[in-house]
Amino acid sequence: MTVTPDAAPQDAAGTLADTAPIPRRRIVSWALWDWGSAAFNAVVTTFVFSTYLASSSFVAPAIVAAAGDDTTNPALVAAKSHNATVISTALTIAGILVALLAPILGQRSDGSGRRKRWLGITSGILVLVMAAMVFVAPAPPYLVLGATLLAVGNLVFEFASVNYNAMLVQVSTPKTVGRVSSWGWGAGYLGGIVLLLILLVLFLQSFGVAGQTGLLGLSSTPAGGVWSVRIAILVAAVWFGVFAIPLMLSVPEIPRHDGVREHVGVIGSYRRLFRTIAGLWRTNRQVLTFLIASAVFRDGIAAVFTFGAIIAAQVFGFTSAEVIYFAVVANVAAGAGAFAAGSLDDRLGARTIILVSLGGLVVSAVAILFVGHAQLGFWIIGLFLSLFVGPAQSASRSFLARVTPAGREGEVFGLYATTGRAVSFLAPLLFTVFVSATGDTRYGAIGIAIVLLAGLLIMLRVRGTQTTIS
Repeated sequence: MTVTPDAAPQDAAGTLADTAPIPRRRIVSWALWDWGSAAFNAVVTTFVFSTYLASSSFVAPAIVAAAGDDTTNPALVAAKSHNATVISTALTIAGILVALLAPILGQRSDGSGRRKRWLGITSGILVLVMAAMVFVAPAPPYLVLGATLLAVGNLVFEFASVNYNAMLVQVSTPKTVGRVSSWGWGAGYLGGIVLLLILLVLFLQSFGVAGQTGLLGLSSTPAGGVWSVRIAILVAAVWFGVFAIPLMLSVPEIPRHDGVREHVGVIGSYRRLFRTIAGLWRTNRQVLTFLIASAVFRDGIAAVFTFGAIIAAQVFGFTSAEVIYFAVVANVAAGAGAFAAGSLDDRLGARTIILVSLGGLVVSAVAILFVGHAQLGFWIIGLFLSLFVGPAQSASRSFLARVTPAGREGEVFGLYATTGRAVSFLAPLLFTVFVSATGDTRYGAIGIAIVLLAGLLIMLRVRGTQTTIS
């Protein structure tokens, strides 16, 4: 693949011709958004804020005092399970809202010449939502506020991702889309590692001072406001905002297509969605099957990120610092998997990468049930699982980019988001069902495994040969 710092020629849709060199600045700027988005994926939804919400800080002080050091105390376990249910319920509602609103976003981004503008708007809103998390004090009355901000953040992030994923064709060629997609995911994992290490040293690692963590010595106790975590989230918001800027400056806006209706209402957006689905049913059911499969397994993968840290903290007794240690190593494994998937994707095909990755994820999710409370067991299983997360995500994006015709990226990736979020309540719902039925957060992993397995079985029906949407 030729890489050049000079601008490359574009077609009318703003995409690169197959033989055109890839502008270095455009690739790096695009990937830096993924690097910065780790502030939300790794810090907010996975390892810091969600763990903070699931901690004893949001359990009634009387229950915490009565339980003492006994993490298996029935009242404490029940209270933490209730908090996990509140979080998963909020995320379920967010998923339903994305499914209802994504058609509008997909229509707005397709051919209107505003793809980058919408990405900028949604990125800015997400930064503000993350910054607002600093106001979530460590007390039970603030749990709903925290869960709401987490849900709103997920909602806005999904909207931003529609336009970001559609931009993949602006920074790659059909022959290199697998590698460029994997570079984006790899940059995201690497950015997560760097940011988590910074937050760990400055805010979250204990250096032997009671009630304080990090080199800055901020409070880590509920009585002191747990400012170590809250300020860490604020820094993560700034991190995301800074690294979203290069894309806005270096990746050109797509040109507006003639004949595009800029002001289509809700009903019109849904009509367009249904026409697209009907067209796929008539001309390319394989792509429609892939959209359904990816919708299911991407929901399972999202649940791995969202609930993995909660399981680590509640079931295996990980402290906040230990969760971060695990996060750093897991991101190394996930990044390695993502980078490796790039060349394998271009050689073996995205379908093969997806199937192997889903198989590894299902095995890992089920294995969590059989390791007792040993942290070593969670480390082994968690790192094995991490190897497969990046390849599944990257290959899913590159598969769709290859079959999408120029000028319809926003529409198709909008449909990608719509189908994905149409079932985004499945994993949180099944997680909630199994946790509520058993009273043990561990068994929420069964719900996640079921969703991943369903996606795998549907993906088996997709042909190995990719054909372009007509």
